[in-house]
Parts: sequence; structure tokens; C-alpha cells
Amino acid sequence: MFSDVRVLIVDDSSIVRRALSQELAKQPGIEVIGTAPDPYIARDKIATARPDVITLDIEMPRMDGLTFLRKLMKYHPIPTIIVSSLTPKGCDTAIACLEAGAIDVICKPGESYTIGDMAQQLGEVIRAAARAKISRPPDTDHRPPAKRVSGKAMIETTHKVIALGASTGGTEALRSVLCALPKQTPGIIMTQHMPEGFTTSFAERLNGLCEIEVREAADGDSVVPGLAILAPGNKHMRLARDGARYIVRVSDGPRVCRHRPSVEVLFETTARYAGRNAMGVIMTGMGNDGASGLVSMRKAGAVTVAQDEKSCVVFGMPKEAIRLDAAAIVAPLLDIPGRIIEFARGKLRARAA
Repeated sequence: MFSDVRVLIVDDSSIVRRALSQELAKQPGIEVIGTAPDPYIARDKIATARPDVITLDIEMPRMDGLTFLRKLMKYHPIPTIIVSSLTPKGCDTAIACLEAGAIDVICKPGESYTIGDMAQQLGEVIRAAARAKISRPPDTDHRPPAKRVSGKAMIETTHKVIALGASTGGTEALRSVLCALPKQTPGIIMTQHMPEGFTTSFAERLNGLCEIEVREAADGDSVVPGLAILAPGNKHMRLARDGARYIVRVSDGPRVCRHRPSVEVLFETTARYAGRNAMGVIMTGMGNDGASGLVSMRKAGAVTVAQDEKSCVVFGMPKEAIRLDAAAIVAPLLDIPGRIIEFARGKLRARAA
């Protein structure tokens, strides 16, 4: 019998603290052990109450959330979920928080996103965060550049497509993979579970770090070598064809596997339109989004890869894909860029399901 996940809520708004406490109390397996209006009070409560997970606002008096998170991860790492507003500044800071070690980012309620909706999602992330692997992240200001895989002798990249899917812990996993790839890499399409607005900041951040170009998808974008396209938050992204070209379609639609964007949608359409010309990679994340889609990709002749348990922050999505025999290859995160280059060079072929 598992004990409840003990949560500390850190937010300068008394209304938010009260609302989150009341809503999370309704979630099974979660116990709110306290709240704090700023990081200094939070620090004292962490020392005495020892929560399993904390939720953290970004803009607070006396010390901002990012500064507090960096101190926390350096001296006393605890699974931390950022609860942020959708302002441009809030989005940029939330991305920095993910780089500093936060598990995930959740939007504060808005006109079309109620406190009940948020609490349901937050509860799921809290339960996953309690089992997540937390380590002290390197100093992002002095982090060595990613070791890039050689792109020499790249061949036949024009008609190949690489589809990546990730969720909890995926922002840093995607950064690790993309920053290691050479400019000649085949076109990449990606779905990362993130709220609307945050994907724009995330794509811009990656574009400044990577040798390949990274941008948020727009409907009709071509999938071409040297470009990685990220599904916008709250929109599905599908692979399609326009004559001989691969393009992406961005649209609304019902949630799939409880998500929009959904990895399942990306993988299923990649299987349909790219088949054996594609490679599918499923990485760290909770739930099962993308597992069945990766099965379809493997059956269509694509190369399929799942990130291994040891290198995942949350071994949910890859675990389900492995269980379904969707992944022909199970590899640690640091090996995935090399697998992508092998596929681009024609040295990595699909294995029979």
C-alpha cells in the first residue's frame, strides 16, 4: 500500500494557495502538508515537513521562483512542478526552470482553463513527480556544449523523417538529443507535452542552442533536412504529404490519450505517410501517449526506439511502448543522437516486429 504523496504549495497569492489546497485535497493519493507565500517560508517548511513534491510559483516577493529552484536543486533536490501564468515573461522563465531541474510546468487557470481542470492535471503530474529521478543539474551558465555526432557522409536524408515524442522530463531530453545533431540531419517533427505559449519559448531556446534550426510548427511547414519542428501547445500536429514533399498539418481536435498535442497523433500519421522512411523515438514521460502509434510505425517498417529506464526522468511512455513490443531498440538518452545518424546514413534498418 503506497502512502499519499506529501505536497507543499508555494505561491504568493493566498487565493491560489487556498484554491489549490482545496482542489488537490480531492485528488486520490495526495496530501497537502502546507503552503508558503514565499521561498523563505518555504525553505523552513521544507526543512521541517520534508514534502515529497513542491509546486512553485515563479513571480514572488523577496525571491523569485527560478532563483529559489536553483538553490533548492543545488542543496536539497526535491521534485518541483512550476505553476505559471501564460505571460511571455512567465513562459521564458518557466523554460529556464525546466533547465534548472523542474519536473514539469502547469498553467494557472484562465478563461477556458478552470481550477478543476488544472487540479486534475496537476494531480497526475504530482503523482508522477513523486517517482521521478531527481539529480543536481549542471550549472546552465557553464554547461559544456553537447558532444555533436559527426555528420560526415550523410546520404539520402531528403526523404527521411524523424518523429520524436516526449512528456515529463522531455524538455531536457529533447535538448540533449537535438544539440548533439549535425546540420545535415533529416527533417525532425516533435511533440512535447507543454501548454500553449510555452512551446514558442521552448523552440526559440532550442534554436539558440542547436546547430539545426528549431521552430514552432505552422500549418503547412515543409519537413526538410536541418529543421526540427515542434508541435504548438494545445494543437495537434500531423505529418502529411503534398506531392513529393512531407509537410505538417497543425489543427484543433479532441484530446488523444488525454493530450493535445498528442504523440499518438504524430506517430500514427508518420506511420501512414512515411512508413519505412521514418524513425520514431519515444522518450521520458508519464502515461501511454504514443505507445500504440509507435506500434503502427514499427508495423509500417519504420525504425523505432524507446529511451531506457535508467536515463528517463519518468519511465511511463517508453515503458508502455516496450510492453507493446513497439520499440525495436531500447537505448540510453546519450545514445539516441548516434542512432538517428545511423538511420540517416542508411546503416540502421527496421527490425521485424
